[in-house]
Amino acid sequence: MTQIQSISPEVPANRMPRFIGFLYGLVAYFAFFGTILYAIGFVGGYAVPKTIDSGQESSVTEALAVNLLLMSLFAVQHSVMARKQFKEWWTQYVPKPVERSTYVLFASLCLMLLFWQWRPMPAIVWQISEPDVAVTVATLSLGGWVIVFTSTFLINHFELFGLHQVTNNLTGHEMPPPRFRTPLYYNFVRHPIYLGFIIAFWAAPTMTVGHLLFAAVTTAYIFVGIFLEEHDLVEMFGDEYRQYKQRVSMLLPWRKSA
Repeated sequence: MTQIQSISPEVPANRMPRFIGFLYGLVAYFAFFGTILYAIGFVGGYAVPKTIDSGQESSVTEALAVNLLLMSLFAVQHSVMARKQFKEWWTQYVPKPVERSTYVLFASLCLMLLFWQWRPMPAIVWQISEPDVAVTVATLSLGGWVIVFTSTFLINHFELFGLHQVTNNLTGHEMPPPRFRTPLYYNFVRHPIYLGFIIAFWAAPTMTVGHLLFAAVTTAYIFVGIFLEEHDLVEMFGDEYRQYKQRVSMLLPWRKSA
């Protein structure tokens, strides 16, 4: 990561907004990083004070309504702010170099609200009693998170979460034009990040109603997100992405794309 020396009185005034933008990007990035680490414990049920199956007790109706509202809020924020039309409007008010950081920060805040206000629905749908099998399934879930993280680094982790933009702005460099690449996992599935999330959410030794609701709704949203994202990618890369869609499966590596 780029190292920034302390600002002295000699630093030109026009550098100060860039430095503030860089600090803002750092805050947004670490907010995301802390949130995603908490998400691992929240879904897996360990190492965090509140998990998907703990917290304030409520009626089934209240829990269902609150949880669906929380997930809908995240889905709307995550989808709307990612759209090209919204970005064009939004960057009239938010400087373009911090647009991605702002998106990441808002997404993190929505997830923090979800973790805080989530209502447990503890009725058990399934439970694996065999210890070795349970450990294997839990390990598979962690493997899903590994796929998520490594997939972001295979493309451009720091651009995906806004740090590349604010660093380039600080140093006075333009962002390079987007380039279509398919490293490693991307030769087998078009959306390994989403695949990793699905594995992480569904590979549960103990599946409660609340966990099942979370996994089902987020999976449904993933398919909506793929549809919207691929529309943008076709618009950006044209026939190059259309050919990629025909060659590589969306989520299942052993299934040819239709």
